[in-house]
Amino acid sequence: MHEFVAQLINGISLGAIYALVALGYTLVYGILELINFAHGDVSTFGAFVALAVLEALGVHGALHGITLVVVSFLACGGAALSCAVVNAGIERLAYRPLRNAPRLAPLITAIGVSFILENVMQLWRGPAPVPVPGFFPNLVLTAGGMTVTLQQIVLVGMTIAATIVLQLVVKRTRLGMAMRAVAQDREAAALVGIDVNAVIAATFVIAGLLAGIAGFASSMYYQSTWFLNGFDAGLKAFTAAVLGGIGNLGGAVLGGFLIGIIEALATWQIGGQWSNVAVFAILVGVLVVRPSGLLGESVPEKV
Repeated sequence: MHEFVAQLINGISLGAIYALVALGYTLVYGILELINFAHGDVSTFGAFVALAVLEALGVHGALHGITLVVVSFLACGGAALSCAVVNAGIERLAYRPLRNAPRLAPLITAIGVSFILENVMQLWRGPAPVPVPGFFPNLVLTAGGMTVTLQQIVLVGMTIAATIVLQLVVKRTRLGMAMRAVAQDREAAALVGIDVNAVIAATFVIAGLLAGIAGFASSMYYQSTWFLNGFDAGLKAFTAAVLGGIGNLGGAVLGGFLIGIIEALATWQIGGQWSNVAVFAILVGVLVVRPSGLLGESVPEKV
């Protein structure tokens, strides 16, 4: 029983990373109905930027107190801002010129952008996995037979906080209202004075911020990063968004946690080489029964 609980906690931690990346996927899809396959690689770029910040600050080991808070804020902020800039550039240079092109064109472009980012990161930091300093203290909390590390608590807390803030932005701000309007009818939104290009650009910026936070969280949790990490994480996050109901923010988070839990339990029971089989078999089963995903798609608020 204790081992099951430990794997469940590991799955929740892994799912928190998938959920952060899935939020960016579903946000962009809600606006453009575009699968931005480069999103996972943008997240990995954020992990490399977080590592660069840690190296610039001379971090080599565990930190404590206010130093830990400041360093975490700088590394996470640097990753988030850099990914926001990269994502905005991708939208402006690669996707906007193809806004009215056949759907296959932006899809192929997204795959091309993914390969470009992977090669840029490979040239930057090399082809081998790069270690990230373990700057979080090795603090373990035990209660009722459950053992949770500080990194796991922070990781899940970051995902919950990001989800709440994103929901408030989408539902309570003028930008959120404009995003929902563009998602429902782009032409009608333009007719009532909404700057569609600005709204779409802002959506990519927000998605980039989420990708950067996910990259920082991943590097913090695994204490390593690799230029190809984005492919696997992006694929799992996209699967999570589809499983929960792509276009639905709550569905993306639910799908992320479910994928993480399924992967952790499958690795425990049948081995890591079969975990992907279990994940995608369950995805296929759910979509056969409910093609719109677990939470479906709420059309009025699908952003």
